[in-house]
Amino acid sequence: MEQIKSHIRNIPDFPKPGIQFKDITPLVKHPDILNSAINELIKPFDGKDIDYVAGMEARGFIFGALAARALNIGFIPLRKPGKLPYDVQSISYDLEYGSAALEVHIDAVNPGDHVILVDDLIATGGTAAASCTLLENLGAVIAGCAFVVELDELKGREKLSKYLVHSLVHY
Repeated sequence: MEQIKSHIRNIPDFPKPGIQFKDITPLVKHPDILNSAINELIKPFDGKDIDYVAGMEARGFIFGALAARALNIGFIPLRKPGKLPYDVQSISYDLEYGSAALEVHIDAVNPGDHVILVDDLIATGGTAAASCTLLENLGAVIAGCAFVVELDELKGREKLSKYLVHSLVHY
């Protein structure tokens, strides 16, 4: 994991003072490191009965789609409102400074489908927890959540305590 961690750049004071942004662009730029990260990300789920990987806009699309490809299963995009062209199920949730919403096509999953949620980073866990609820509202079973980066002090894992949570790099 140190090789993966060494390709995550820290950007101080972005997007605002006091935030230490974890930039994954150096990681995705290097195919060997990216492949290693995807292989490690899916390890707990390889060989399990998983139907789909879901990823949140935007960086969850990168890791989620690659994880789905590595597992040879489909990918479900969770998008910001107004971005999906078909009928959607929506969920609104609170952020540290405001609120947000996500949408998914109403036919994205069938009841009982097993889904892994994948994103680049978990901080407070609000977006991930809302994403799990959104998929569960459609009948999905959340098989687990996988993140490249976990910011331990923000305790996002606690909001996902009923799921298997797998993170590669901890800060």
